[in-house]
Amino acid sequence: MMGDSFAMGFGGGFMWLFWILLIIVIVWVVKAAMGVSSSPSEKQKTALDILKERYANGEIDKEEFEQKRRDISG
Repeated sequence: MMGDSFAMGFGGGFMWLFWILLIIVIVWVVKAAMGVSSSPSEKQKTALDILKERYANGEIDKEEFEQKRRDISG
């Protein structure tokens, strides 16, 4: 008799663990799916955005920035 209640209590604990892990996985999958479609990625930057970043970081000077901006604009 005592063995049955112990096994049921032990199984019940694992059942809670199962449901908690399942909820965590579902939340993670939903967040990952929404993150891919809703947030802009680094690959979607325009050439002008990259040029502005390079100028802001000091990789190019103002003259080079202006020249490249004119080249991009056409």
